[in-house]
Amino acid sequence: MRENCGIFAAKTENAPKKAYYALIALQHRGQESAGISVWKHRIKTLTGQGLVSEVFHNGELAKLKSNLAIAHVRYSTSGSLNETQPLEVSCCGKRLALAHNGTLTNFLPLRRHYEKLGVKFSHSVDSELLGVSFLWHLKETGDEFEAMREVFNEVKGAYSVALLFDGKLLVARDPVGFRPLSYGRGDGHYFTSEDSALRLFIDEIRDVKPGEVFLVDDSIESKVLVEENHHHCVFEYIYFARPDSTLDGVNVYSARVRMGRELAKESPAEGDIVIAVPDSGRAAALGFSQESGIPYSEGLIKNRYIGRTFITPGQFYRELKVKLKLSPVKEIVEGRKVVLVDDSIVRGTTMKRIVAMLKKAGAREVHVRIASPPIRHPCYMGIDIPTRHELIAAFGSVEKVREAIGADSLAYLSVEGLKKAVGKRELCTACLTGEYPEWAFRF
Repeated sequence: MRENCGIFAAKTENAPKKAYYALIALQHRGQESAGISVWKHRIKTLTGQGLVSEVFHNGELAKLKSNLAIAHVRYSTSGSLNETQPLEVSCCGKRLALAHNGTLTNFLPLRRHYEKLGVKFSHSVDSELLGVSFLWHLKETGDEFEAMREVFNEVKGAYSVALLFDGKLLVARDPVGFRPLSYGRGDGHYFTSEDSALRLFIDEIRDVKPGEVFLVDDSIESKVLVEENHHHCVFEYIYFARPDSTLDGVNVYSARVRMGRELAKESPAEGDIVIAVPDSGRAAALGFSQESGIPYSEGLIKNRYIGRTFITPGQFYRELKVKLKLSPVKEIVEGRKVVLVDDSIVRGTTMKRIVAMLKKAGAREVHVRIASPPIRHPCYMGIDIPTRHELIAAFGSVEKVREAIGADSLAYLSVEGLKKAVGKRELCTACLTGEYPEWAFRF
């Protein structure tokens, strides 16, 4: 399972430079490509494939001078790899740049609708449709808010989006609030996928409400245009977001610790030590240790210098990659009953190798505890979950998964325990339950 994307928008002095640093803070949300668009009498965009530091080097950033900028880091869930964002979109005699986090569920039928109206699409990525829909309705209404109201009524799925056009910024979060979005002000106006990226510059920060639209021109105005039942993505709290981010009023690190506590209450284990699969399982492992009273130890060490383009063409190299990435501390695990905590199991292949690695290092028993429920269904709202037949928990029981990974016991956190830990009921848990939010599929 992979991250989705991260967006940034700002009207402030040295906006492109601040966009660069914000993208570095959002790098965990996408490592395939990065880009920045600015307004200086017209749109100017600089994008490239790779990490932020690889895209903006040798003075490229100095070419972008403006007090208006939008920016993007991408992990693709739609379109080809070379369709980097911000994306420039033309329709109805106007042009805009767009940065989008999410996936549109009615992209294909709506694209065909606009093609019949004579619109020529330039890209295969679904994000272009947001720009086309907005420009089409802006032509009809002459008002940015009314145009975005029509977009909300027409375009379904997940989208936190920033648009740059005519010397203005428009930033919006879909009415269900699938993907996170924050707003901050100080020496200017800032928007980004996670508030941890805003704290680089300012302290006055709040969540953008689902269905809320901001228009930044000479002044700033915001309106909540459409209200629906909220369905914030639960995997932002489980895995995707940075631990120091606060999403819709909930601190991610604290939620993950509570997941571990709830897991220990629901599924205790007899163990000598609790260890985490770093880094994603660390907070939950600490919570499990605190609740169970079993001491926490760093029994697996992560190598942070594995190149992201490391090629694994065969079984030997796949296993070598796991050994290079994670190494057990033999002195910690040898002769002990280990409680191994992670955030999730997707295919199960990595967990199987970790369990085997710990037993080879001398662990007497390995009891696996997962701080989320089994992933059994695909996501259509912007998370790249493997197809259902690749999900180890999709068709088998927990016991079947335990046998497959070689653990002495296995337990997952329940859906109710997860909601209790996050502290919210209005969560999208479709990948866990198969119950998809109605709004995203109301075509």
